[in-house]
Amino acid sequence: MSFASKAMSVVIWAAGIGVAAVTWPDHVEKYYPGFTKQTEAIRGKLPWHKPEPAGGPQAGGPARTPEQIRAAELARRPPVPVDIDTVQRGPMPYRIDAVGTVQPMAKIDIKTRADAQIEKIYVPDGALVKKGDIVVQLDARQINAQIKQTEANIQKDKTVVEGAQRDFNRVSELLSRGSGTQLAVDNARTTLASARATLAADEALLENQKVQQSWYTIYAPITGRIGAISAKAGNIIRAGDNTVTGIFTSIVQTSPIYVSFSIPQASLAEVREAVARGEGVVTATPQGGSKTATGKVAVLDNTIDAATGTITIRAEFENADEILWPGQLCNVRVTLRTDPDVVSIPRMATQSGQTGNFVYIIENGVARMRPIKVSRYQDGRDVVSEGLQGGETIVSDGGLLLANGIRVDIKNKQIGRAHV
Repeated sequence: MSFASKAMSVVIWAAGIGVAAVTWPDHVEKYYPGFTKQTEAIRGKLPWHKPEPAGGPQAGGPARTPEQIRAAELARRPPVPVDIDTVQRGPMPYRIDAVGTVQPMAKIDIKTRADAQIEKIYVPDGALVKKGDIVVQLDARQINAQIKQTEANIQKDKTVVEGAQRDFNRVSELLSRGSGTQLAVDNARTTLASARATLAADEALLENQKVQQSWYTIYAPITGRIGAISAKAGNIIRAGDNTVTGIFTSIVQTSPIYVSFSIPQASLAEVREAVARGEGVVTATPQGGSKTATGKVAVLDNTIDAATGTITIRAEFENADEILWPGQLCNVRVTLRTDPDVVSIPRMATQSGQTGNFVYIIENGVARMRPIKVSRYQDGRDVVSEGLQGGETIVSDGGLLLANGIRVDIKNKQIGRAHV
């Protein structure tokens, strides 16, 4: 290494030591006693260092304190370029952000309850259907013929019952006149009861067949959007087929619809309070989309997931325009309340140290460190509960190069003139 390179390395090393010794002198002295005195000669060679006149600040005057020395050293350093912003104070909504999944309130698989051939399909794939609309018509000729046969049997049964009733009435009248026998009356009564029982059985059979007849016309059980239809007209579908081919299609309810998401258990109490007040507005924006749907909290799960420490919530949306689609991922935002008077700063302005969070306040072109307490984070801003009042000018970018008392060079001049 050349002499010039070695000299440059010494200067860079001395610059770093000088900054450390000026910024944290007590901390350096704790681990390296006497280190501050040893670096005085090195720091004296820095470009911005101006040695004190002989005799101290004033000949014969008192020696300067470490704080005064530190302030003088920082004042001689070049200004640090920074961006600034203003501490905001005013109303701010309290929100919880999450990622949710769109879930239909109802999903029904359409299957046949009779073995039959498809005669006609009334809706195309993906159609929007209303409850009661005909979806598919099966070939019902066989069940219709059976119904006609049973209806004919019922007419015959009624005739038999009428004849048995007449016979019973006749033998009963003869017995009352003393010309008939009790045996004939009993036999007539038995025949009449048997005829009535046959009629009742055929009437029950007709009711059963009419129920089966309704299976051959498949209606939409709910209002929703139909899925892909697996079979076509002419195919035979069978009851009891639990395979994929046994499901003719499915219908999902799209309006209203649920969005399911999870929140930390620490927020449960605030969510419950918001719901009790009739608040808890929820907005859902499909990922990759620009439109937003607005709904409300509808269901809180009855158990907290011990593994994740979260609780599942379902929000209900009218979704008349079908912004939300079943199975879709959404960015969910729950607005629990609006705090009327909140102090907030940009998230980039907040820094962390050994004693907690702090920001740099700009006073007369100098950065001053001020400790703060951050209560929560929202929408790219930290909500400050202690340390700021609102209206102060703070460093929003470039704070990592600052120390307490260093001069700054404001890059966003327009904002700087307004607040400095």
